[in-house]
Amino acid sequence: MGPGIRFKLDYGKQRTMLSRVANSIFWMSRYLERAVNAARLIETQLHMILDLPSLREDPNAWKPLVDITGDGDYFSEKVGAPTRENVMFFHTFDSAYPHSIKSCMTSARENARSVREVIPSEIWEMINKLYLEVAGMETNLKAFKNPHKFYSDIKMASDLIVGIAYTAMSRGEAWHFSQLGRYLERADKTSRILDVKYFIILPRLDYVGSSMDNVLWSALLKSTSSFEMYRKRFNLISPQNIVDFLVFDREFPRSIIYCVNHAEQSLLRITGTPMGAFNNELERQFGKLSAKLNYAKVSEVMSIGLHEFLDDIQSNLNNIDNAIFKNFFAIKQVTDSSHSGYHIQ
Repeated sequence: MGPGIRFKLDYGKQRTMLSRVANSIFWMSRYLERAVNAARLIETQLHMILDLPSLREDPNAWKPLVDITGDGDYFSEKVGAPTRENVMFFHTFDSAYPHSIKSCMTSARENARSVREVIPSEIWEMINKLYLEVAGMETNLKAFKNPHKFYSDIKMASDLIVGIAYTAMSRGEAWHFSQLGRYLERADKTSRILDVKYFIILPRLDYVGSSMDNVLWSALLKSTSSFEMYRKRFNLISPQNIVDFLVFDREFPRSIIYCVNHAEQSLLRITGTPMGAFNNELERQFGKLSAKLNYAKVSEVMSIGLHEFLDDIQSNLNNIDNAIFKNFFAIKQVTDSSHSGYHIQ
């Protein structure tokens, strides 16, 4: 699937179809991951407020969930104050907000519907069922009446979809495009959650060593579904150990390094390029980010600044997103003296 290769018109049309399918599978997985990440954040916040009753009276207790998205200005303009009800609605049911759970499930369903001939039928059925449960007319009432069950059900349904994919999909291009989308989205969300929550928790020196300190750091781990695995490895809560685990742990599937390495492996399986080599800008960008993570140490990151490090990671991920679009999904018609038809730019 080399970029820039020109095809004759009839083959070009076929390749356009293949690019469409790859694009749909990539974004189906990405939107599913985005939806469940939003559900996980809200569920974690609900549990944290139960553990820390003092937060119930804090008018900014829910604001970090808006800050994580990077859409704080949009939220203030369109929704208003970051109350519990406003933030839950914004992240869950706001159809005008493209990253809400409802919007993500709408997009995931549409992408899944367009590639029903490629994915296992059970995946389409589960995505369609989850969409209907989120978009139903009485769903708002159910979510606010019993939010813990509502968001837990979304997480379980998403895990079931991923489990079906692992057991029922052939390890061909469709599988690797789904993995590429899922792991890139997961790496981006882990970096954003760690960046925002670390910044919020760390300056509160009066929390250090207190029960509130442990609750807040535990909430950060729970928001990435990493609390239990972290405790099995490190036992004690420590900011540096948490950064080490969520950024550099090679065995935990939600750490940034794990996600980037596995996304790169899927990319190279799609293109056929050997590990350690690159034939285009996309593969070079992946290799650059992978090397940055694989050869960094947590002590170096903490000394130069975690925010600066994570901001650079997010910038690299954005560059990779753009390169994926140019390499696989951007189709342009070309005409020259020796070729006619389409090429993938």
